[in-house]
Amino acid sequence: MSETGVLIGDMAKRAKAAARTVANITTDVKNKVLLSTAQRIMDSRSELQEENKKDLENGRSKGLSHAFLDRLALSDKVIESMAQGLKDVASLPDPVGEVIKMWKRPNGLLVGRVRIPLGVIGMIYESRPNVTIDAAGLCLKAGNAVILKGGSDAINSNLALAGILQKALAEFDVPQEAVQVIPTTDRSAVTEMLSREEEIDLIIPRGGEGLIRFVVEHSKIPVLKHYKGVCHCYVDRGADIEMARSICFNSKVQRPGVCNAMEGMLVHRDIAGDFLPIMGQDFKKAGVEIRGCPETLQILDFAKPAEEDDWGQEFLDLILAVKVVGSMEEAMDYIAKYGSNHTEAIITRDYKRARRFLDEVDASLVLVNASTRFNDGGQLGLGAEIGISTSKLHAYGPMGLEELTTTKFIAFGDGQIRQ
Repeated sequence: MSETGVLIGDMAKRAKAAARTVANITTDVKNKVLLSTAQRIMDSRSELQEENKKDLENGRSKGLSHAFLDRLALSDKVIESMAQGLKDVASLPDPVGEVIKMWKRPNGLLVGRVRIPLGVIGMIYESRPNVTIDAAGLCLKAGNAVILKGGSDAINSNLALAGILQKALAEFDVPQEAVQVIPTTDRSAVTEMLSREEEIDLIIPRGGEGLIRFVVEHSKIPVLKHYKGVCHCYVDRGADIEMARSICFNSKVQRPGVCNAMEGMLVHRDIAGDFLPIMGQDFKKAGVEIRGCPETLQILDFAKPAEEDDWGQEFLDLILAVKVVGSMEEAMDYIAKYGSNHTEAIITRDYKRARRFLDEVDASLVLVNASTRFNDGGQLGLGAEIGISTSKLHAYGPMGLEELTTTKFIAFGDGQIRQ
């Protein structure tokens, strides 16, 4: 076995052993670890940013895109968000041990379901070092052990964060093996991790479509995933133009390099003549390249003709596909064909049409009169999230604490035997 194989095998075995302890530590201890980690992150801001600076300099020397470097950076805002995310998770109810339901059988047997941790979670992710903290905090609160494999471009940042986590765990006598960051950039570490089906219960990949498809293809362990975030805003006939303008701009421009950014804008023909000239100028000023259908090109002379590949494309950049549609049915058909089950929004004043959109559009989050950027665990009140699942087993949408648990059956008897 290779040196990396030995390393990953040892980490997996230690995580499995630690998981038994973590599953039974008290809520109070878990919260103390989370709050201690949050404070240590704030106290170590300068050191973290020095390590992160190494990663950013390496990234620039490799010619990484602006969007990639944005995801890699540990700005003051990101550091504060990590700390606040841990505090938010600490404030949430502990799902472990929650009795979901109880019922009595005719023979007097009392049967129930109780929430339990999943066990050992393997997290594979690219560029975003804040995922190290988000994932560790959520997994710990949900009673799981976690093995974290960040991208090689963030290795210095991730190891610095790992050091903070290890100190907080040790402070409260929680096994340090409960949260482990793989310390190597060897690419074989991922395939080695995906082979450890005896120790790791679930793999969660978070990154580009290429990484996720590689994980799905090679994993012997169940995988929770989303391949890409092709999100749309549909501006319905009679929509409030100022509201639509604000929502669509925020959905596209605030952070174009993330999975819940709008990639396609659908506009009802009845409102396109009034809405698109105003919206188009907003996007033009923000540097957004519009790739439009023929009707869009007639209204916006600066737009570029859309190619077939632009429909359903995840640009992760200041590029937007725009299509004028003749009806809400056409918009929903378009979403069904080109969407990725991630996030879809309608801007409308019509309650019945809003309800129909909610009922018929299949996505992990469907919104009425709100930005696609809200598909995020923190924004939806889950605390931090470990990722967004667009598969429907075992979770759909942002994965917070409850999604990092499962349930087992319990039964209380009084001497019953099966006849």
